[in-house]
Amino acid sequence: MLRLHYAPRTISVATAIALEEAGVAYEGVPVDFASGAQQGAAYLAVNPKGRVPTLETPDGIMTETGALLEYVAPALVPGDPWQAARMREVMYYLASTMHVAHAHKMRGSRWADQQSSFDDMTAKVPETMTACCQYVEDTLPLAPFALGGQMSCADPYLYMILSWAPGDGVDMAPFPKLRAFMAMMEGRESVTNLTARGFL
Repeated sequence: MLRLHYAPRTISVATAIALEEAGVAYEGVPVDFASGAQQGAAYLAVNPKGRVPTLETPDGIMTETGALLEYVAPALVPGDPWQAARMREVMYYLASTMHVAHAHKMRGSRWADQQSSFDDMTAKVPETMTACCQYVEDTLPLAPFALGGQMSCADPYLYMILSWAPGDGVDMAPFPKLRAFMAMMEGRESVTNLTARGFL
């Protein structure tokens, strides 16, 4: 059985959503960020990056959300090469730009050493995350899924990152497509199941 190491409300839950959507059996293994378990010797032996998600598979350990999503839910990868590339375009943007913008709020030590730098990065997050939301609102179909009429691996990824936006100081009122997308995803059985189990 697959074992997913996750922390509630983090990007690791995107993989759990994909597992639920795919109907794949897995064991969820919570990682207690509050106690710093992700930096403990036991977890670092599993994933030296000290981050989530980590997926234990019969073939070995796999990390990085985009890779996990495609591995656990291949049916959510579009068969059309253009659409598959578009899906990855969305996921790479989320990983390299939007997730990084969010991380500046609490993970400033990855990029700087001074408290004044941390404070400046934190203060910038509402602006950068709002700009990211505007880009997604303007460029994706979101009708109702990220790429249009069919769900893809981009949707759990986008859902989790957008779930952080209000806490990052983003006013979601100007983004009707994003709000409709979030409401649609929150009504899916995969998300309601995980909410009931404390993943979300």
